[in-house]
Amino acid sequence: MYEAKTKEIVLRRVREALAKPAPFLPPTPDFTSPLHHASTDDMSVIFVENFLKNSGAFFYCETEEDFFDQLYKFRHEQNIQHLFVWEANLQKALYHAGIEYTDSEQDFLAKAEASLTTCEALITRTGSLLISSANAGGRRLTVYPETHIVIAKASQLVPDIKDGLQHLRNKYKENFPSMVSLVSGPSRTADIEKTLVMGAHGPKQLVLFLIDDLPH
Repeated sequence: MYEAKTKEIVLRRVREALAKPAPFLPPTPDFTSPLHHASTDDMSVIFVENFLKNSGAFFYCETEEDFFDQLYKFRHEQNIQHLFVWEANLQKALYHAGIEYTDSEQDFLAKAEASLTTCEALITRTGSLLISSANAGGRRLTVYPETHIVIAKASQLVPDIKDGLQHLRNKYKENFPSMVSLVSGPSRTADIEKTLVMGAHGPKQLVLFLIDDLPH
Protein backbone atom coordinates (compact mmCIF):
# COMPACT_ATOMS: atom_id res chain seq x y z
CA MET A 1 0.00 0.00 0.00
CA TYR A 2 2.81 2.42 0.91
CA GLU A 3 4.74 1.59 -2.28
CA ALA A 4 1.62 2.21 -4.41
CA LYS A 5 1.14 5.68 -2.88
CA THR A 6 4.79 6.53 -3.40
CA LYS A 7 4.56 5.47 -7.04
CA GLU A 8 1.46 7.59 -7.54
CA ILE A 9 3.21 10.63 -6.05
CA VAL A 10 6.16 10.21 -8.39
CA LEU A 11 3.89 9.80 -11.44
CA ARG A 12 1.91 12.89 -10.44
CA ARG A 13 5.09 14.96 -10.24
CA VAL A 14 6.18 13.72 -13.66
CA ARG A 15 2.81 14.66 -15.20
CA GLU A 16 2.96 18.11 -13.59
CA ALA A 17 6.47 18.66 -14.91
CA LEU A 18 5.46 17.66 -18.43
CA ALA A 19 2.53 20.04 -18.32
CA LYS A 20 4.79 23.03 -17.66
CA PRO A 21 6.27 24.97 -20.62
CA ALA A 22 9.83 24.10 -21.55
CA PRO A 23 12.48 26.37 -19.99
CA PHE A 24 14.13 29.00 -22.13
CA LEU A 25 17.11 27.61 -24.02
CA PRO A 26 20.00 29.96 -24.73
CA PRO A 27 21.02 30.35 -28.36
CA THR A 28 23.66 28.01 -29.73
CA PRO A 29 27.07 29.66 -29.34
CA ASP A 30 28.92 30.73 -32.44
CA PHE A 31 32.15 28.76 -32.29
CA THR A 32 33.52 30.62 -35.33
CA SER A 33 33.56 33.98 -33.56
CA PRO A 34 36.88 35.13 -32.02
CA LEU A 35 37.42 34.33 -28.36
CA HIS A 36 39.03 37.71 -27.72
CA HIS A 37 37.57 40.91 -29.09
CA ALA A 38 39.84 42.88 -31.39
CA SER A 39 41.44 45.90 -29.77
CA THR A 40 41.23 49.33 -31.33
CA ASP A 41 44.79 50.13 -30.19
CA ASP A 42 47.84 49.84 -32.44
CA MET A 43 48.96 46.19 -32.61
CA SER A 44 52.60 47.14 -32.20
CA VAL A 45 51.86 49.00 -28.97
CA ILE A 46 49.87 46.09 -27.54
CA PHE A 47 52.53 43.60 -28.56
CA VAL A 48 55.35 45.56 -26.94
CA GLU A 49 53.37 46.01 -23.71
CA ASN A 50 52.73 42.25 -23.49
CA PHE A 51 56.29 41.39 -24.55
CA LEU A 52 57.71 43.53 -21.75
CA LYS A 53 55.32 41.93 -19.26
CA ASN A 54 56.92 38.62 -20.24
CA SER A 55 60.33 40.04 -19.15
CA GLY A 56 61.62 40.42 -22.69
CA ALA A 57 64.16 43.09 -23.67
CA PHE A 58 62.89 45.28 -26.51
CA PHE A 59 64.64 47.60 -28.98
CA TYR A 60 62.75 49.68 -31.52
CA CYS A 61 64.59 50.23 -34.82
CA GLU A 62 63.48 52.82 -37.35
CA THR A 63 65.47 51.21 -40.18
CA GLU A 64 67.78 48.27 -40.83
CA GLU A 65 70.77 50.59 -40.40
CA ASP A 66 69.41 51.57 -37.02
CA PHE A 67 69.18 47.86 -36.15
CA PHE A 68 72.86 47.28 -37.00
CA ASP A 69 73.90 50.27 -34.88
CA GLN A 70 71.85 49.12 -31.89
CA LEU A 71 72.95 45.50 -32.22
CA TYR A 72 76.60 46.57 -32.31
CA LYS A 73 76.13 48.69 -29.19
CA PHE A 74 74.17 45.97 -27.37
CA ARG A 75 76.80 43.35 -28.11
CA HIS A 76 79.59 45.48 -26.66
CA GLU A 77 77.55 46.51 -23.62
CA GLN A 78 76.79 42.85 -22.88
CA ASN A 79 80.38 41.82 -23.68
CA ILE A 80 79.20 39.12 -26.08
CA GLN A 81 82.27 37.45 -27.55
CA HIS A 82 80.53 34.78 -29.63
CA LEU A 83 77.33 35.62 -31.47
CA PHE A 84 76.16 32.52 -33.34
CA VAL A 85 74.29 33.09 -36.60
CA TRP A 86 73.37 30.25 -38.96
CA GLU A 87 70.83 31.87 -41.28
CA ALA A 88 72.48 32.82 -44.57
CA ASN A 89 70.49 36.02 -45.04
CA LEU A 90 71.48 37.26 -41.58
CA GLN A 91 75.11 36.32 -42.12
CA LYS A 92 75.20 38.31 -45.34
CA ALA A 93 73.57 41.35 -43.72
CA LEU A 94 75.92 41.30 -40.72
CA TYR A 95 78.97 40.87 -42.94
CA HIS A 96 78.11 43.99 -44.96
CA ALA A 97 77.38 45.87 -41.73
CA GLY A 98 80.78 44.96 -40.33
CA ILE A 99 79.40 43.03 -37.35
CA GLU A 100 81.33 39.89 -36.38
CA TYR A 101 79.51 36.61 -35.88
CA THR A 102 80.27 32.91 -35.52
CA ASP A 103 78.86 30.42 -38.01
CA SER A 104 80.72 27.30 -36.87
CA GLU A 105 78.76 24.45 -35.31
CA GLN A 106 81.89 22.78 -33.98
CA ASP A 107 82.35 25.17 -31.05
CA PHE A 108 78.66 25.79 -30.45
CA LEU A 109 78.20 23.87 -27.19
CA ALA A 110 81.31 25.38 -25.64
CA LYS A 111 80.93 29.00 -26.75
CA ALA A 112 77.27 29.65 -27.50
CA GLU A 113 76.66 32.59 -25.20
CA ALA A 114 74.33 34.35 -27.65
CA SER A 115 72.45 33.66 -30.86
CA LEU A 116 70.68 35.74 -33.49
CA THR A 117 67.68 34.37 -35.38
CA THR A 118 64.59 35.47 -37.22
CA CYS A 119 61.05 34.42 -36.30
CA GLU A 120 57.90 33.48 -38.18
CA ALA A 121 55.46 35.94 -36.61
CA LEU A 122 54.81 38.19 -33.63
CA ILE A 123 51.68 37.31 -31.64
CA THR A 124 50.14 40.58 -30.44
CA ARG A 125 47.72 39.29 -27.79
CA THR A 126 50.33 37.31 -25.87
CA GLY A 127 53.47 39.29 -26.72
CA SER A 128 55.06 36.08 -27.98
CA LEU A 129 57.37 35.08 -30.82
CA LEU A 130 56.33 32.29 -33.15
CA ILE A 131 59.41 30.36 -34.27
CA SER A 132 59.89 27.18 -36.28
CA SER A 133 62.54 24.70 -37.36
CA ALA A 134 62.24 25.88 -40.98
CA ASN A 135 65.10 28.37 -40.75
CA ALA A 136 68.78 27.45 -40.60
CA GLY A 137 68.93 28.10 -36.87
CA GLY A 138 66.65 25.15 -36.21
CA ARG A 139 65.85 24.62 -32.55
CA ARG A 140 69.32 24.76 -31.00
CA LEU A 141 69.89 28.49 -31.49
CA THR A 142 66.59 29.31 -29.78
CA VAL A 143 67.11 27.06 -26.76
CA TYR A 144 70.76 26.56 -25.84
CA PRO A 145 72.45 30.03 -25.68
CA GLU A 146 71.94 32.14 -22.56
CA THR A 147 70.90 35.10 -24.71
CA HIS A 148 68.55 34.66 -27.66
CA ILE A 149 68.41 37.72 -29.91
CA VAL A 150 65.62 37.95 -32.48
CA ILE A 151 65.24 40.34 -35.38
CA ALA A 152 61.72 40.92 -36.68
CA LYS A 153 59.70 43.44 -38.64
CA ALA A 154 56.50 45.20 -37.66
CA SER A 155 54.79 43.70 -40.71
CA GLN A 156 55.10 40.29 -39.00
CA LEU A 157 52.59 41.29 -36.33
CA VAL A 158 49.41 39.19 -36.22
CA PRO A 159 46.50 39.51 -33.76
CA ASP A 160 46.44 36.03 -32.21
CA ILE A 161 47.99 32.56 -32.20
CA LYS A 162 45.55 31.17 -34.76
CA ASP A 163 46.58 33.92 -37.18
CA GLY A 164 50.23 32.99 -36.76
CA LEU A 165 49.51 29.31 -37.42
CA GLN A 166 47.46 30.23 -40.49
CA HIS A 167 50.42 32.26 -41.73
CA LEU A 168 52.61 29.17 -41.41
CA ARG A 169 50.09 27.04 -43.32
CA ASN A 170 49.96 29.57 -46.12
CA LYS A 171 53.73 29.93 -46.21
CA TYR A 172 54.82 26.29 -46.06
CA LYS A 173 51.69 24.43 -47.24
CA GLU A 174 52.51 20.70 -47.36
CA ASN A 175 56.05 21.31 -46.03
CA PHE A 176 54.87 22.40 -42.59
CA PRO A 177 57.81 22.72 -40.14
CA SER A 178 58.47 19.76 -37.86
CA MET A 179 58.81 22.10 -34.88
CA VAL A 180 56.73 25.18 -34.07
CA SER A 181 57.21 26.98 -30.78
CA LEU A 182 55.66 29.96 -29.04
CA VAL A 183 58.28 31.87 -27.06
CA SER A 184 56.93 34.16 -24.35
CA GLY A 185 59.91 35.77 -22.67
CA PRO A 186 63.02 34.10 -21.25
CA SER A 187 62.88 30.60 -19.82
CA ARG A 188 61.73 30.45 -16.20
CA THR A 189 60.53 28.10 -13.49
CA ALA A 190 59.35 28.31 -9.88
CA ASP A 191 59.10 24.60 -9.14
CA ILE A 192 61.64 24.69 -6.28
CA GLU A 193 60.29 26.43 -3.17
CA LYS A 194 58.28 28.79 -5.41
CA THR A 195 61.46 30.75 -6.17
CA LEU A 196 61.54 32.17 -9.70
CA VAL A 197 64.62 31.03 -11.60
CA MET A 198 65.39 32.48 -15.02
CA GLY A 199 67.01 30.36 -17.71
CA ALA A 200 66.17 27.04 -16.10
CA HIS A 201 65.55 25.23 -19.38
CA GLY A 202 66.44 27.77 -22.04
CA PRO A 203 67.78 31.30 -22.56
CA LYS A 204 68.01 33.61 -19.56
CA GLN A 205 67.46 36.61 -21.79
CA LEU A 206 65.16 37.12 -24.78
CA VAL A 207 65.99 40.22 -26.82
CA LEU A 208 63.88 41.53 -29.69
CA PHE A 209 64.99 44.12 -32.25
CA LEU A 210 61.84 45.26 -34.06
CA ILE A 211 62.33 47.08 -37.36
CA ASP A 212 59.51 49.45 -38.26
CA ASP A 213 58.75 48.65 -41.91
CA LEU A 214 55.11 49.78 -41.91
CA PRO A 215 53.98 52.80 -43.95
CA HIS A 216 53.32 55.95 -41.95
